[in-house]
This record gives sequence, structure tokens and C-alpha cells, in this order.
Amino acid sequence: MDFMGAYSAEHLSFLLEGFAVTLKVAFLSIILSFLIGGAIGILRYANIRFLSRLLAAIVEITRNLPLLLIIFFTYFALPEVGLKLSITASAVTALTVFESAMLSEIIRSGLNSIPRGQIEAGRSSGLTYVQTLAYIVLPQALRRMVPPIVSQFIALLKDTSLCVVIALPELMHHAQVINAQSQRYIIPIFIMVAFMYFIVNFALSKLAKRIELKTA
Repeated sequence: MDFMGAYSAEHLSFLLEGFAVTLKVAFLSIILSFLIGGAIGILRYANIRFLSRLLAAIVEITRNLPLLLIIFFTYFALPEVGLKLSITASAVTALTVFESAMLSEIIRSGLNSIPRGQIEAGRSSGLTYVQTLAYIVLPQALRRMVPPIVSQFIALLKDTSLCVVIALPELMHHAQVINAQSQRYIIPIFIMVAFMYFIVNFALSKLAKRIELKTA
């Protein structure tokens, strides 16, 4: 093992460049999947006959597919039907599709955990269904959703490493490039990569606990 050589300024800078791409892809995917997953979860909760069943089918199919397959499909199959995306766009699209399905279930379950009597009480007080959902149900449900949602975001950050298969220049890709230079770098580099992932994910978990305590 060569820790000094592995942790040279050039290698560390290269790893940080890859980690910046990891964080960028994760951030974009988190925002998009939260918005799309939230919309799907709310629409399914509203139980609109045909739409709810269609969304349920899409969510179940997506949740039961390997993320790696979705990544391959987005990057290699979509160009066959005339939709060619860049590596970064393919990674964000694949992660967003998969995580939207997962988040929609978390949000729907959170909404379902609130007693239906709350909706009836809101409607009887003169609020519309949308107002009841926005002012009464969602604020209560969000408190219960925070831990699983943050856990899913942590999983998403780790899942970005799968995008190495399409040569996304993220952290794991850059680690492999460095490891190819010398077998003595493998353990030190993987230790550093693990440390980088841990720092961000640990910070997210602590943030989730703080939010949970404040909303309790």
C-alpha cells in the first residue's frame, strides 16, 4: 500500500472533481425526484380512479426493476428511438425515474397515516379538498416522512456510483482511473472514497434527526 502516493495533491484534486460530479447529479436527481414523486404520491392518495391505477402500475413496475437496468436503458436504448442524452443527463434521468417511484410510495404512505377524519373535519369547516390537504394533512404527514425521505436521498447519493457503467466521471470512476495506475493505490483510494461518501451521508442523517426533533 502506498498512502503517500495515493494521497498526492493531484490524486486528491482528481477525486474531488469526481465527487463534485457525484454531488451535482445527486442534487439534481433529488430535486426532480422529490417533485415528481411528490406529485405522484399525492395523486395516488387522491384516489382518482383511472389515473391512480395507471400511476400505481408505473410505480410498481419501476420499483421492481434494477436501477442498473434503468441506467442502461436510458443511455443505450433511448438513442434507438431518437432520444440521445448526454452521460450526465442519462444518469440524472435514470436516477430520477427510479427514485420518483420510491419517494411516491413514501409520500403516499405518509399521507395515508393521517386519519381520514382529519379530511372530513377540514371539509366540514368549509375548506376545499385541496386546502384541507395543503393546510391540514400535508404538514402532519411531512413530519413522519422526513426520516424515510432522507434515507432515500442517502441511498440515491450512493446509487450514483452505479453510473460508472456509462462512464459518468463521478467519484467511483475517478477512483478507478487512479487505481489503474498502481495496485498499491487500491486500498488507500477506496478508503478515501468511503470517507467522502460517509461524511456527506452522515451529515444528511444528522440533519434529518434535527428536522425531526424540530417538527415533533
